[in-house]
Amino acid sequence: MTKNKLEILWIDDEIDLLKSHFIFLESRGYLIHPFSNGREGISALERKNIDLVLLDENMPGLNGFETLSIIKQKNPNLPIIMVTKNEEEKIMDDAIGSKVSDYLIKPVNPNQILHSLKKTLNQKNLISEKVSDQYQKDFKKISIDLLGADSFLKWVVLYKKFIYWKIELMELENSSMLSILENQLKEANLIFGKFIRNNYSRWINSEEDIPTLSHNVFKKKIIPYLKKNIPTILILIDNLRLDQWKILEPLISKYYNIQEEDLYCSILPSTTHYSRNSFFAGLTPNQIKNKFPDLWIDDFDKGNKNKYEKELLSKQLESFSIEQDPNYHKITNLNDAKRMVENLIELKKNLLSTIVYNFVDILSHAKSEMNIIKELAFEDKGYLSLTFSWFKNSPLYELIQKASELGFQLIITTDHGTINVTSPIEIIGKKDTSSNLRYKYGKGLKFPQKKVFEITDPVNYQLPKYSHDDKYVFALENNYFIYRNKFNEYAKHFMNSYQHGGVSLQEMLIPLVKLQPK
Repeated sequence: MTKNKLEILWIDDEIDLLKSHFIFLESRGYLIHPFSNGREGISALERKNIDLVLLDENMPGLNGFETLSIIKQKNPNLPIIMVTKNEEEKIMDDAIGSKVSDYLIKPVNPNQILHSLKKTLNQKNLISEKVSDQYQKDFKKISIDLLGADSFLKWVVLYKKFIYWKIELMELENSSMLSILENQLKEANLIFGKFIRNNYSRWINSEEDIPTLSHNVFKKKIIPYLKKNIPTILILIDNLRLDQWKILEPLISKYYNIQEEDLYCSILPSTTHYSRNSFFAGLTPNQIKNKFPDLWIDDFDKGNKNKYEKELLSKQLESFSIEQDPNYHKITNLNDAKRMVENLIELKKNLLSTIVYNFVDILSHAKSEMNIIKELAFEDKGYLSLTFSWFKNSPLYELIQKASELGFQLIITTDHGTINVTSPIEIIGKKDTSSNLRYKYGKGLKFPQKKVFEITDPVNYQLPKYSHDDKYVFALENNYFIYRNKFNEYAKHFMNSYQHGGVSLQEMLIPLVKLQPK
């Protein structure tokens, strides 16, 4: 049965002087239970369904802080507003440290009490109403801006706006507005796919007037940052999306000032094999294959496709006349991470140190294989929550804190993002077709034309080509490729998993952040 009125327990040794306050608050829909000492108030809590406690700090017998301590032990989630005559900073610090919901200085008038009650009890509802209202107003503008998104910069602005609203709406208990946003983001990806079709070939073959792409990130963004001649750590977190960065940002901001937050564009395929090798080489995939054939592993070859990242980075640094060991480190397990934290000071002798951190990639792939991860991260809200929990307790967070103490500049970035796939599409291919769910490479591929971005001339897109009739196809929106054989079984297995390699805002528009220690 739902209560008609919110019930307030008010404990004050001068309770008889507050009757005018009670009358005012009861006229606003509150039910007041007044008590003149802490023990009686505590006893009442065991009998009544109380929503909030107003508590005087200075009382004879059991004082306010002693009463507060007992109430918190019995009901740690009960909101408490402390009221006091004492303006000493120490009293205020003690109250805040004791996790009171608000702190008021006497004399207080009824409107001050009402404001504090609303702020404490109705804050979530008020925020929810305000955020929902603001998004509804912005919804129309976003829809109009989508129709005019004819440049990379406009897409960056739009995508940042999507992520802002996504994180805001995720905080609300009512998910209706979030569902509307997700549908709008799906529409955006449909339009973004057309934008990539029309512009990607020009970007990948040009040097001027193009977005920052995987193969020119060092040239455009990283090398200029090194000119300050300050030891710098480049942390590449595999699979890090913009929304994941934004939920980690408040933690990192305790130790670093954000100097620049940018988005760059992953090349296609938006996978580690292609985008990260290009990132470290400063070359497109086809250029790597032609210039350094011994450092490129073909799509059909078995084994680690990124085993030569250190060597590719070394070649790129040489091209910029940076004469140092590439000082490259790949973190794939907890022990490696802990050792890196312990030995971090040794990196001070290098201008640039590069750390590849693979946990987010492991998390996204684990969602396809482990039932517990599927349960915890069925959708983006859970996925982001897992990312935050991992990072807050990870050696990587400890490393960032220590890096700030040691005075390192930081660059935090990634090689590509991921997208939660929900729509399986059938593809037919030969045995040697690549296995990725968001892109396929091979001969004789058959697929629904409207749902893919097809490249029939790979070399013109700076991609390796192995025979004359090879082609690449990239999934658009939330689609993923499933072969006809056991279609339903595999479609179900990979439904709502996080994949990469295709064309979407989440996979291709990825963060690059420059930070200075506080």
